[in-house]
Amino acid sequence: MYVTGRYPLLVGAGAVPVIVGSVGGIPAWAGAAAWLGLCLLLLGIDVLAAPNPRQVSITRAGPTKVLRDQATQVTATVVNTGTRALRIRVRDAWQPTAGAVTGTAVIRIEPGASGRVITSLLPRRRGELRSAGLAVRSAGPLGIAGRSTLIAVPGSIRVLPPFTSRRHLPSRLARLRELDGNTSVQVRGQGTEFDSLREYVRGDDVRSIDWRATARASATMLRTWRPERDRHIVIIIDTGRTAATRVDDGVRLDAAMEAALLLSALAAQAGDHVHLVMFDRAVRARVTGRDGAALLPALVDAMVAVDAGLIDTDWDAAFAQARLLTTRPSMIVVLAAHDDPEASRGFLGALPLIPAHTHVLVAAAQPEPTEAPQSDAFEAAARERARWDADRMVTALSRAGVDALSASAEDLPPRVADRYLALKALGRL
Repeated sequence: MYVTGRYPLLVGAGAVPVIVGSVGGIPAWAGAAAWLGLCLLLLGIDVLAAPNPRQVSITRAGPTKVLRDQATQVTATVVNTGTRALRIRVRDAWQPTAGAVTGTAVIRIEPGASGRVITSLLPRRRGELRSAGLAVRSAGPLGIAGRSTLIAVPGSIRVLPPFTSRRHLPSRLARLRELDGNTSVQVRGQGTEFDSLREYVRGDDVRSIDWRATARASATMLRTWRPERDRHIVIIIDTGRTAATRVDDGVRLDAAMEAALLLSALAAQAGDHVHLVMFDRAVRARVTGRDGAALLPALVDAMVAVDAGLIDTDWDAAFAQARLLTTRPSMIVVLAAHDDPEASRGFLGALPLIPAHTHVLVAAAQPEPTEAPQSDAFEAAARERARWDADRMVTALSRAGVDALSASAEDLPPRVADRYLALKALGRL
């Protein structure tokens, strides 16, 4: 049962007859009691006269997956299974992070007929969005009360990472095709693989001339090269407390996911094998053994339900998990923030556990520098201390033979992809 805004107005309207009755000799308390009794009687009659809201059958329809910050719609079809016409108010009970932008729908359904309730959603958070059911209200003829119930028709939508860095993929794939020798640009470097033979043209590197092929042919033949394939790339995403730090409009974990998705899409096109582990003190997600078109869907599906935990990461265990994914990684990409060498001793101490001849890249999203007012000395001092700690950490990583970079949340994915392509061009990957 529920009451509408008309019922308090009805009760308040009794102040006039109570005052009039007290002037005419009737006690005020008696007049008030009589009026309240009449209001309660009308309330009960209105509730009993309201159609039963449970005499409906509800089915859902809509997408099961959607990207974060992408608008979508879910539809609930309501069928009147009773013998009376229904005029009901229906609200789909999605959780607040679903971003339901439509209000309650009011529909009239004849017996045996059906109506639709369309709810527009704008998810603002990754993960599983759920609706326990639909709240249905049926008002009485007087409009002061009615019946209310919750029809248990569960619904759910998986909100996937948005992968907004996808826009950087075409330009990086074009550079990758140049490295692969699909254009006129040929790359020669240590660790590259032989691709094919072609005729020598002026301006080519004479060191690439194949003299045996030239002796067999009637023209000077040149070897072309391409970067090595079948490399194993291990991506470690830190899900510890530093991953929960706000960076720009999101958190570091979201920026790390974007960087991992862009790098994985690029590496898959390059013919390399990508492995992913998301870790703090336990494995939160793991993807391995997926290549080609199956890689990105597997990564996105694994990332959906992972959130940053307020605990420190066990880096010895994290690198042990990386060794379980592949015994011969060519590159390990650690997407984690290390702002202070003293607080990162565990990470620095775990670096010797990485196999030899493996290139290690540590990348982190950092807040964009902002100019504080001159009067705010504390903020200026804190910003300067953070910059000093970051420089010390880069120095410590460089001494350990680790490649380190930091950028804003928006610039981090293309920066990581560019570093991967640079290593390919140099023949180090």
